[in-house]
Amino acid sequence: MKILVVEDDRKVAGFIEQGLKEEGYVVDIAADGDEAGTLAHVYEYDVILLDVVLPKKNGFQVALELRREGRTTPILMLTSRDAVEDVVRGLDAGADDYLAKPFRFDELLARIRALVRRGGAERMEVLRYRSLALDRLRHVCLVDDKPLDLTAKEFQIVEFFLLHPEQVVRRTTLLEKVWDMHFDPESNVVDVHVGNVRRKLHKATGENLIQTVRGVGFCLRHGDSNGAGQGGSLP
Repeated sequence: MKILVVEDDRKVAGFIEQGLKEEGYVVDIAADGDEAGTLAHVYEYDVILLDVVLPKKNGFQVALELRREGRTTPILMLTSRDAVEDVVRGLDAGADDYLAKPFRFDELLARIRALVRRGGAERMEVLRYRSLALDRLRHVCLVDDKPLDLTAKEFQIVEFFLLHPEQVVRRTTLLEKVWDMHFDPESNVVDVHVGNVRRKLHKATGENLIQTVRGVGFCLRHGDSNGAGQGGSLP
């Protein structure tokens, strides 16, 4: 899952970012209200963690503008304020939940899971393709209902493929969406990790579900197709 953290305090933002990444989330950081609005327009997020007191545009304004534009991404407001009127104002602006600072990180994770769960099928709590299933809330990958052991990064790779089944995914896209990195022609980080995922899926399913599209990238699909690497091997 991809989360936008809108927080101008670098220390707080870093703490949240590190904790979420350790849990396997992809995280973007915005330091002010304008940047938050821009990122929310460019990328699709599963949850937005939104501080109230921000430079340029406060959290109430950001939430209100996103809702007026018809964006339904769950918003969890984070603030040191705990006055009833601020809670009401935040919810009226379109926030789905409210968490006062300081907070325990496990409580933050629980709130995030609850917001995603509330989103229901629209945000696809469980992703499926043939015998493969990925529970995004429990952070579990299953093959024929049996757990498949994946690292946090491998989980993100499988998640991205399941969000784009039978579509060609470029290496550059995986770097940007899973690693938050720009393309480096000298790096083989994508090939190595996708190769590990492919081997685990093949061992568990007996199928070459992740196939190489030579010169382009990869594709999650059943059976060999034109353009796929021979036997699904890495180029």
